[in-house]
Amino acid sequence: MAVPKRKTSKARRDKRRSAVWKLNTPAMSKCDNCGAIKAPHKVCKKCGFYKGVKVLNLDAE
Repeated sequence: MAVPKRKTSKARRDKRRSAVWKLNTPAMSKCDNCGAIKAPHKVCKKCGFYKGVKVLNLDAE
């Protein structure tokens, strides 16, 4: 069985247990056309606009 050669220091142990690796919240932005919350660089799911241009036709739904 493997046995540690030296005691792990408190700093090294706590560095490993820190919350550095946890994920950040996803970035969100407002749609320029309707004002809905959407992911940046994506088409708005509410109105179908992207950068002021109608990309999706959502009237049929």
